[in-house]
Amino acid sequence: MEDIINKRCGWAGTDSLYVKYHDEEWGRLVTDDKTLFEFLVLESAQAGLAWITILRKREGYRKAFYNFDVEKVAEMTPNDIDRLMQFDGIVRNRLKIASTITNAQCFMAVQKEFGSFYNYILSFFHSQQPVVNNFKSLNEIPAVCPESDAMSKDMKKRGFKFFGSTICYAYMQATGFVDDHLDGCFCREKKM
Repeated sequence: MEDIINKRCGWAGTDSLYVKYHDEEWGRLVTDDKTLFEFLVLESAQAGLAWITILRKREGYRKAFYNFDVEKVAEMTPNDIDRLMQFDGIVRNRLKIASTITNAQCFMAVQKEFGSFYNYILSFFHSQQPVVNNFKSLNEIPAVCPESDAMSKDMKKRGFKFFGSTICYAYMQATGFVDDHLDGCFCREKKM
């Protein structure tokens, strides 16, 4: 066990939820639009908060937002926002709850235009392939990249909320469009 801890990206620490997220999800390419929508909801909710806060409320977000069914979320109303403001299972921020509904509508418009949200994300990568970085330490990992800058700018034009370049980069990391597992991390070694 000590060996794996020493071969894991340092940000995962020892919290079991963070460790599971690091080991099983972070940096793995997501091609499924339902999961891409889930991470879009979670990452936008995270703006200004610690990621562990959102991970701990993930089940609450599943309940609140119809198991991330984008069509059902897109049809939510102001009454739903009022109801969710009383629900402890999520971050109770009226603007973020409302933005989830707006983002669902925008997400569906992107799907219609590009065939899938996955295709949309890939359109920001010159090679149409995810980026694998070769960082040796956490302080080398940037907060943004040219792709997150471009995608965030485009998303803003399309009406998405709470999705600046830093959140967009975190989204790309979470969904594997950018793989920032450090050199020596066992997750990186499993892929090779």
